[in-house]
Amino acid sequence: MSIKTKIAAVALAALAVSGSVAATTSQAEAKPLGWGIGAGIATAAIVGTAVAASSQPYSYGYHRCGWVAQYNAFGQYVGNVRTCY
Repeated sequence: MSIKTKIAAVALAALAVSGSVAATTSQAEAKPLGWGIGAGIATAAIVGTAVAASSQPYSYGYHRCGWVAQYNAFGQYVGNVRTCY
């Protein structure tokens, strides 16, 4: 999973949670914060741990490299390019 995919997944989850909270709100009342803060911290800890655990660091400091075909604007094969990620 790329970092962009992970960020998009976290953003989508945050949007879903905030949307459900906004949809269930009623008249404003002053009351203690209660479980909402705890649930938010627990969710952030779980998501952060999952993202950190799923990232694969470089093996012994080396990048993974390979050859990728390259094409021009007309779709014609130009050659191979060495790409490291």
